[in-house]
Amino acid sequence: MSSPMYKIRLETQKKLLEWLGVATAILYALFIAANLDLEFYGFVLLFLSTIFLGVWAWLCKHRGMFMLQFFYAGAAILGMIRWF
Repeated sequence: MSSPMYKIRLETQKKLLEWLGVATAILYALFIAANLDLEFYGFVLLFLSTIFLGVWAWLCKHRGMFMLQFFYAGAAILGMIRWF
């Protein structure tokens, strides 16, 4: 049986992963839309976002969202290759 403190820590970690994923995805979108030669860094942020949101989705048992992160990770890798 897990302790209440462990559950609080896990919930805090889930929230942190969720919001880091959201923040990096927002920055990615702004970097791409700004058209200021920040595309490569934008795709790096997208890749980081997929990691954060992928782990969050797995922990929260959001399997559809977890699978979607593989597509976004592939798009991020393709973007980094094309803009490098």
